[in-house]
Amino acid sequence: MDPTLVAARLTPDVIAPLIRTLFVHDGPGTDLVDRPVHLSRLVSFTGEKPALTERDLLRVAAELVGAALGDGPRARPATAPTATATAARPVAPGEDSAVADALARTLRALGEIDMDDLQAARLLPAEFARRLHETVPGVTRALSAEGTRFHSLLLDSVAPYILRFLTLRSPYVARVLTEQLSGHGAGHAPSPSSEDAAFEERYAHATAVLHNHLTIFGIDLAHSPDSWPLDAAYLGLQCEPRPVGAGPAGAAGPAGGPDAAGQDEPPVPAEQALSGRSKVLVRGVAGSGKTTLLQWLTVATARDELPDALATLRGRVPFLLPVRRFAQDGFPSPDAFLTAVGYPDAGSQPPGWTDRVLGSGRALLLIDGIDEAPESDREEVRRKLADWTDRHPGNIWIVTSRPSAVPENWLAAEGFTELSLAPMSREDVAAFIQRWHRAAAQQSPADIDRLGAYEHTLLNAVRITRDLGRLATNPLMCGLLCALHRDRRGYLPNGRKELYDAALSMLLERRDRERAMVATDGVDLTRQPKIQLLQKLAHWMLLNGRSEMDRDVAIETLAQHLPAIPDAARQGGPVEVYRHLLNRTGLLREPTPGTVDFVHRTFQDYLSARATVQRHDFPLLLEHAHHDAWEDVIRMAVALARPDECAALLDGLLAPHAGVKAAEARHRKLLAAACLEHATELDPAVRARVQRFTRDMVRPSTPSAARALGWIGPIVLEMLPDPRPVPDDEAYLLAITATSIADDMAIDYLTALRDRGHHDVRAQLAGAWRHYDTARYAREIIAHLEPAELYFPVSDLEELHALRRLGGRPHLQIAGPFTPDQLIEGIHPAEGLTRLWLAYDLGVSMEWLSAFPQLDTLKIGHRIRPVTGVPDGIRVIQL
Repeated sequence: MDPTLVAARLTPDVIAPLIRTLFVHDGPGTDLVDRPVHLSRLVSFTGEKPALTERDLLRVAAELVGAALGDGPRARPATAPTATATAARPVAPGEDSAVADALARTLRALGEIDMDDLQAARLLPAEFARRLHETVPGVTRALSAEGTRFHSLLLDSVAPYILRFLTLRSPYVARVLTEQLSGHGAGHAPSPSSEDAAFEERYAHATAVLHNHLTIFGIDLAHSPDSWPLDAAYLGLQCEPRPVGAGPAGAAGPAGGPDAAGQDEPPVPAEQALSGRSKVLVRGVAGSGKTTLLQWLTVATARDELPDALATLRGRVPFLLPVRRFAQDGFPSPDAFLTAVGYPDAGSQPPGWTDRVLGSGRALLLIDGIDEAPESDREEVRRKLADWTDRHPGNIWIVTSRPSAVPENWLAAEGFTELSLAPMSREDVAAFIQRWHRAAAQQSPADIDRLGAYEHTLLNAVRITRDLGRLATNPLMCGLLCALHRDRRGYLPNGRKELYDAALSMLLERRDRERAMVATDGVDLTRQPKIQLLQKLAHWMLLNGRSEMDRDVAIETLAQHLPAIPDAARQGGPVEVYRHLLNRTGLLREPTPGTVDFVHRTFQDYLSARATVQRHDFPLLLEHAHHDAWEDVIRMAVALARPDECAALLDGLLAPHAGVKAAEARHRKLLAAACLEHATELDPAVRARVQRFTRDMVRPSTPSAARALGWIGPIVLEMLPDPRPVPDDEAYLLAITATSIADDMAIDYLTALRDRGHHDVRAQLAGAWRHYDTARYAREIIAHLEPAELYFPVSDLEELHALRRLGGRPHLQIAGPFTPDQLIEGIHPAEGLTRLWLAYDLGVSMEWLSAFPQLDTLKIGHRIRPVTGVPDGIRVIQL
């Protein structure tokens, strides 16, 4: 299903007249304006003589379905349907009436749900839609997976209009909301014209629908849809609030007095890190959630559902611009923004509308994936960004990139702040696993007992199994682990190569079998031909520096290779095979009409590596090894290569290479070190040679260089020097490197630094607690750190209780969500606490601090709103 086409058809002029019929024409009476009204009093199909009959209700639902499909009486005028539009039909022919019946039954719940008008008006549309759906259990049970998703899409589309008419039809809600909103809007840009406003309403609606679905890899087997609503799937991401590569903590940033010296703020929720910033570059590794973050910002802005921390985004017009779509032709001009974002009705925008939005400073520009532009073009992208930000002040710009794709401070001259998406903490991983299994249980209630057991065993496995813990660092990896664990009934592969092999097997072999699918397109390929063909597409993208290709180029590429794959060639031509790969593998998608890409860049890199190894094209890898886009391809190639090929590739990374600069040569050698952990079998002499060549490189001279070593992984611990005899400034850099490796193996190395008296060393060790096993790190590191002038961070109850078992600490940093009761109970002895650093916005008044009689100082992180209710005698420092 293409949500874009559905959104383009379900415009306000289509939906509003239909939803209006569901409500009584007059409110319940002025005598009720002083109290809320039950929803059943406002709808037109309840009571002894309903104005709208059951048949009428079904007709309304059927018209909505028909309009969304483009073939109903209220469908928007359009040209003749193309083959692409026909193929993108949300449901199979014949299921239209079943979806309409399910939607009618869901809308009927407006008269049955136990809710009054004020309660409904205070809900966000997505939550209101979910409540309606829950009121009619099993309403989609008879639908296919596609039908279920289409029903959800329709319900998401009508929910905002239902809430609007509730407000219009209820004098009480209208009066309350008017009072609440009076005075709002001061200082905002002038309101757009009526024509612009009408178009923006349609655009916001379509944009929210377009981006409100995420693929969660693996929940696409029996009786499960290919994607999930963003509302349910989005896991709040954390950002490192300090710029990547900043010097020793305390050397930059707002002055916070002597207490702040030498100690970083911890990762904070993305919305808190972004709060108040107008220009941000967000770095994150593949799969860390960069695109998901921008999707969430887009949907929340379009729906006006932003949290208070992002109040500056309210009322803005979001433009989510994937760099891959304009990498070849350059940054689009404003009048081409809607084409670049994939809005299907771009031609209907009022002339000059985008220029007016930019000129009034109302735009939210989300530029996704600088790394997906060819390296030779990135400087031009930077110049264009500089030009646009200077020309259109007042707008908000958020740009994403892989960490190594652009230099540090790449956009600093243009006023951009740099943030980094933090690896998922233990709590994040646990929350993701729990949410994944609950989502799966909603789709497969009969499997709920097994899913509960799978959730429990996977939580334990990720916590105690080193290899699994190292893999579960971002949403993509966690999703794959959950899916494979369920698919293999509790068995999980070890290592990244095995994980991707198993994922391909699941997506390419079991996907259709578990769905009991039969070949509907005349093509029925086994796993190996599918992989071979997908590799050809991935290899083309690698050679051409692209993460997206034209549909015609993809078909031409398949045509070149089909004769060599007879099992595929005899089942259809390149067009049929392309359509089969797109619809039946779960790995390809068409982000815009006429283009194709992989659902995630990581799959493209892995398949590219497979193709290159099969072609024995190791000189190609060595030729590009210093280019950031090839890093993951080379690491996977080492995992896939035979022992002699692996040895030759690593030796080639160490050897001098024509035209490579000194910094690039260093990068190639560090890449060789990073590859060691992926080599299943390797000549010990080669391993020793890599370690010898890189040993001197792992004595970093700056904090940024020390952090950069973290991407190599645990293998670097074998090469780091003994930290005991080195001076404090070098020990601090070694502590940065070791704590950047989120593997419990690092604890053994850090024990040699725990008795240092130097404040920066102690602060670095204390701040890394969240990356490791809580009990072990508390026992082996935290317990040994001299507490003088050191803030000990606590991000969850386990850490809080561990500190309590250690006898408490005088200075604490609150680095996670807590309630006042949890802190009062967990901080012991109460009289031992003298200073508190609030690095996480708890969202409550501070009267509870009176429980700590010796507390004299409260520090407030610089991304947190001013607090209230602080007891007398406590000094407040806003960083």
